[in-house]
Amino acid sequence: MSNKGSEHRLTATHWGTYRVTTDNGVLTAVEPVEWDRQPSKIGQSLPGSMQSDTRIKRPAVRLGYLQGKAASREGRGKEPFVEVSWEQALALVSAELQRVKDSYGNQAIYGGSYGWSSAGRFHHAQSQLHRFLNHFGGYTASTNTYSIAAGERVLPHILGDLDTLQRQHTHWAVLAEHCELVVAIGGLPLRNAQVNGGGASDHALNHWLQTLHNNGTAFINVSPVRNDLSALPDAEWLAIQPGSDTALLLAVCQVLIEESLYHHDFVARYTVGFERFAAYLQGRDDGEVKSPEWAAPITGLPARTIRQLARRMAGKKTLINMAWSVQHARQGEQAYWALVATTALLWQIGTPGGGIGFGYASTNLCGADRRVFSGPRFSAGHNAVSTAIPVARVADMLLHPGEQYEFDGQTLTWPDIRLVYWAGGNAFHHHQDLNRLIRAWRQPDTVIVHEQYWTAQAKHADIVLPATTSLEREDIGSASNDGFMIAMRQHLPPFEQARDDYAIFSALAERLDFAASFTEGRTAADWLRVMYDESQPRAAADGITLPSFDEFWQDGKLEYPRPDQPQILLQAFREDPDSAPLTTPSGKIELFSQTVADFGYAEAPGHACWYAAEYEAQREIKKEWPLHLLSSQPRTRLHSQYDHGIVSRQTKIHGREPLWMHPDDAQARGIAEGDIIKVFNPRGALLAGVHLTRDILPGVVQMSTGAWYDPLNAQEQNSLDKHGNPNVLTNDIGSSRLGQGCTAQTCFVEIVRFEQPLPEITAWSPPIFISL
Repeated sequence: MSNKGSEHRLTATHWGTYRVTTDNGVLTAVEPVEWDRQPSKIGQSLPGSMQSDTRIKRPAVRLGYLQGKAASREGRGKEPFVEVSWEQALALVSAELQRVKDSYGNQAIYGGSYGWSSAGRFHHAQSQLHRFLNHFGGYTASTNTYSIAAGERVLPHILGDLDTLQRQHTHWAVLAEHCELVVAIGGLPLRNAQVNGGGASDHALNHWLQTLHNNGTAFINVSPVRNDLSALPDAEWLAIQPGSDTALLLAVCQVLIEESLYHHDFVARYTVGFERFAAYLQGRDDGEVKSPEWAAPITGLPARTIRQLARRMAGKKTLINMAWSVQHARQGEQAYWALVATTALLWQIGTPGGGIGFGYASTNLCGADRRVFSGPRFSAGHNAVSTAIPVARVADMLLHPGEQYEFDGQTLTWPDIRLVYWAGGNAFHHHQDLNRLIRAWRQPDTVIVHEQYWTAQAKHADIVLPATTSLEREDIGSASNDGFMIAMRQHLPPFEQARDDYAIFSALAERLDFAASFTEGRTAADWLRVMYDESQPRAAADGITLPSFDEFWQDGKLEYPRPDQPQILLQAFREDPDSAPLTTPSGKIELFSQTVADFGYAEAPGHACWYAAEYEAQREIKKEWPLHLLSSQPRTRLHSQYDHGIVSRQTKIHGREPLWMHPDDAQARGIAEGDIIKVFNPRGALLAGVHLTRDILPGVVQMSTGAWYDPLNAQEQNSLDKHGNPNVLTNDIGSSRLGQGCTAQTCFVEIVRFEQPLPEITAWSPPIFISL
């Protein structure tokens, strides 16, 4: 059956809304909707991927697990699989869940399941898993995100909840009218703004950057990579050393105070702790004045440039935005704290033309002049287990059960995890130091995965259950600040024996005697109506009148009315800090936090600081590993999603992920454009293809994340990754005890030209299957 020419064949993805064309059950085309100002190319990877050999056709169980259960755990990632019936797979899963619960308690089940599985609000796999496990008695959860954990933890102490702040960012239209200078620390990458959690219906970043530029706004790109502000190629580029942004901002603060360029009255009324912070900048704590001359050798920027930057920001209506990637580093919390301090001294917080930004361009969210209504929600219920680990510390948890660790002022204990249940997401993409993760992944008794494709995570599981894609089920796409709600009709039949997560969990709940509470007697179609109807009061509170569900489903989309008033971040606080206080302990901006100081962390003394001990340790590492590796979000996929699709494959160099390198670094190593290279450090090694460019700082190299991990020999420990996943090399250590975020950007490597015959890429191939 064909749907060529059919109306309202819409679907929502994380990277755009598309009209779908199918022919006899095959996806033939996706076309971006006409209202999207700069559609993402990622959608073109969907045709050709839906029925590819990479799809998981049937339930599959690792051979060793079938024969020896937990005793075979060392075989994960090494052994063939056996395809089994759904009846056998569900029996194995339900029996193992019950065994672990009875023997060790629900805390022994880890259901973190981190990932962007679907723009649909009902079939969001993580929500389905969490609801299932909650009704089973609970599970060990995770908190915060890989994306921005350091910021998520430090900002509540000093400014407010990050998620709330991001939804309140000043609208682009307001900035276009008033802003004179944008200082973009980490740039404003178009590639990052392709995506949004519940959908990205209108990609507006490029439009607004061009509008500001045409209106006379000046832009400064503070990044080791010029391409981080590719939308404005004539923007000023301050090529800063990676990881030194905190030092730059501290020196800016020192100039603002020394030259009396800060606003004394604003600081007195809206902040606390100025005296303590100023004393630190003047060197009263450590004898080191945090001047531009101090920061120059750290940042690689001339002292005169830093001093001029401070004066220029003080004399303009200035917005300072920091990309999420900046805090993916050791002491990443301090970069955000220094940003808050700088913008407070500049006293433009709460004004229409200046202030602070955390992630303009990090997703298609911040600054959009759309209502914040998030749309329908699927309730996960209550988790009876209180244990929740920092999301980026999963390997620590699996490797060190029963040991203590420190986190945001608490001393906690790693739980003893016996079963990992993952639905949606791919730890073998998100996590750092994949060889360490492999060792950790072999610790629990059982690993269960719902997946659509044979990712590295699926290949390292014990039981793999095939899940449908968004095109193979009905759902509702909706995201805060996106401005649209999309009726996601089913466009394709389920692939082979794939089932949606709700059907899988419903069947398991039936076996485990809690189907009535899990499903509430509703089908998936029933839930869509219930979720939609339950969202009506929240919509009305946001000034949105929703039509009936049937009208919505027939029309295919809703576009909410634009906000009645332009939004300015922290405007109410600026107008009256007494009646609209911040959610910090003092209700004000905390340049010094007594709460954090009382934690007793040397790396977080209670104010923005430069942790010299870490800097010196990194300088020692660079003597042997001189190239600083940055891992960026990809242009051609979302994280690792659809790396096997045509858009991603077309950018590979001889099948490997590209690495950007300065010609001077390449010449010193006898490397030419398009060569295949070996990138390595003590944690592992990978192959990549070289692209030479002067748009990156010498001594710095950059790769995108998301290339599927592809070991040369899975039987060998620390095997060469022949495809180019940078997380083979990144460091799996927390940002600090304050945030425990990921530190992917603190990574040092060496590179040589690869002279051997190129091994075949097998990342997208299914594992070996055998029959019993």
